[in-house]
Amino acid sequence: MSRLFEPFDLAGTPLKNRVVMAPLTRARAPHDAADERTALYYSQRASAGLIVSEGTPISREGQGYLFNPGIFTPEQIAGWRLTTNSVRANGGRMFAQLWHVGRVSHPTIQFDNQQPVSASSRQAVGAQAFGYNPQGEAALIETPAPRQLETAEIPRIVEAFAQAAANAIEAGFDGVEIHGANGYLHEQFLNPLVNDRTDAYSAATLENRLRFTLEVIDAVVARIGKDRTAIRLSPYGQLFDMPLYPEIGATYTALVREIGKRELAYVHLMDQSGYKMGDRPADGSGEGGFEGLLHSLKPHLPKTALILAGGMTRERAEQLIDAGVIDLAAFGASFISNPDLVARLKNGWPLAAPKRESFYGGGAEGYIDYPAYAEA
Repeated sequence: MSRLFEPFDLAGTPLKNRVVMAPLTRARAPHDAADERTALYYSQRASAGLIVSEGTPISREGQGYLFNPGIFTPEQIAGWRLTTNSVRANGGRMFAQLWHVGRVSHPTIQFDNQQPVSASSRQAVGAQAFGYNPQGEAALIETPAPRQLETAEIPRIVEAFAQAAANAIEAGFDGVEIHGANGYLHEQFLNPLVNDRTDAYSAATLENRLRFTLEVIDAVVARIGKDRTAIRLSPYGQLFDMPLYPEIGATYTALVREIGKRELAYVHLMDQSGYKMGDRPADGSGEGGFEGLLHSLKPHLPKTALILAGGMTRERAEQLIDAGVIDLAAFGASFISNPDLVARLKNGWPLAAPKRESFYGGGAEGYIDYPAYAEA
């Protein structure tokens, strides 16, 4: 049998296979809390060894898109508990992705129309949040220049991540995945061409750029334990005005080395190398690019699993697992239209194509109405 479908011990959490459902924003929570439809959506896909939730904001300040279920109010905790109970009843395991978008937000989403906050004072040129337009309608709107966080404020953000992790465990999640990818707050500290600070979190040294992310990791571990703590990263990604820089490989190697020392449950890599606002140009890094980095990381993670997402297929998953490059394989959009994706992959059944027009927002259509495969 393919190792992709074998059980896996994820830092003490037993998974029935190595297939991971990647986090997928669906914007189906009209009150910013998970509900019965959310529970049904995830329980339909509970044949995955591990489900990682859609990004769940750790605070209103950390939110950049309307209708995403958060994890910072009692109502949101209760809403997610319905989902985790449903997933567990169907034999699944689930981590919550903890999310702070930083500068990729808009005053109409924030309390009292405040400016979004960031490591940086630089605007994410070309980025859009999902907030309210001048007519009061929900719409994609340009993100403004953020307010740079004061040094004294950063412990508050770190604590918000730790509290959100505790809330996630209260809501029944098996663990949490810190969202350190896709151009959001953590990357705004890590990227020296975005980070324009002058304090201990500045881009002056690699240690400074890693400081915020490592402080968040340590705070979350202190609150819920290393076996229930994980992180997602997207080296070479260019989403939301994240420019490439020469030290990408060194930056993420150093970060992964520190994560390995802390023995987290897993590192979840998203292959966005070449994605830039919908295009896929060449890497241009000159240092082996994403593939070179990917093949170098596992030795730094002796007790930490490595997950890869991005354009995944059964063939690529099996090749990388058999080669010892990764431990688990994450599938994204294919899980939207194939709730029984694991069975389809295992049996070689054809995959249903997703309806891209219904990826974000709306009701049941394109969300919980995709059927399982029926053999002729």
